[in-house]
Amino acid sequence: MNREPRTMQAADAATVSRAPENTPAMVKKIGKTTYKVHVHFSNTSTETMSDKIKRMLKNEIQRM
Repeated sequence: MNREPRTMQAADAATVSRAPENTPAMVKKIGKTTYKVHVHFSNTSTETMSDKIKRMLKNEIQRM
């Protein structure tokens, strides 16, 4: 069995931006799979993190 880390491939690799290796990452191991998630914030975003969380919670409540 191949023990090398797997990476998700996008349909069009040209549209995917890679995070620099020195960016903070969250690492979570579930079973035999290790997930490494880098954080990226848009410079053009107009929504604060608080606004985003509120919007996501409202959307979740509406689906109930």
